[in-house]
Amino acid sequence: MKFRHLLIVLGLLSSTAPAVHAQEVAIKSNLIYDALLSPNLGVEVGIAPKWTAELSGTVNNWAINNRQWKQWNVQPEIRYWICRRFSGHFFAAHIIGGQYNFGNLKNNIKFLGTDFSDLTDHRYQGWMAGAGLAYGYSWILSRHWNLEAELGLGWIYTRSDVYRCANCGKKIRSNVPHNYAGPTKAALNIVYSF
Repeated sequence: MKFRHLLIVLGLLSSTAPAVHAQEVAIKSNLIYDALLSPNLGVEVGIAPKWTAELSGTVNNWAINNRQWKQWNVQPEIRYWICRRFSGHFFAAHIIGGQYNFGNLKNNIKFLGTDFSDLTDHRYQGWMAGAGLAYGYSWILSRHWNLEAELGLGWIYTRSDVYRCANCGKKIRSNVPHNYAGPTKAALNIVYSF
């Protein structure tokens, strides 16, 4: 008798409960990083009707003609979507962390207080951490595919050891701090949601 009453109560409660939907998940790859030969992957999960959380990462491990570009980083991000998640305009906040080993990268770039041309004759090995804010837009291409563009600005703090050249082992400075302010994220993602 008690079991039958329990089943009736559970039946009534389940008929009045809102429908439960599967959690939306998306995997993505940044086409800009792909073009720069930087393997990357991102996963985004819906956490509320207009909110998602993303975790993306990049790994490089190449050395060509004494040029060195080795790094890894992770970038967690929280997004607020204006209309509905995974579609249209969004605003985001992200943090970033990782390690790097760059050297013998010939260039003449000076940008917002950072002299990247120093990478021509020196190798920098260290870590980084920072945060930023971003804006983006996601275009729906089909039921499962989206194209997403995003630009983020923020601050990154780094500490590195400096070596005379890319393949030489002579350290000339230790634990050198640097503050970078500027773009912290540039993405043109191809997105698959399920």
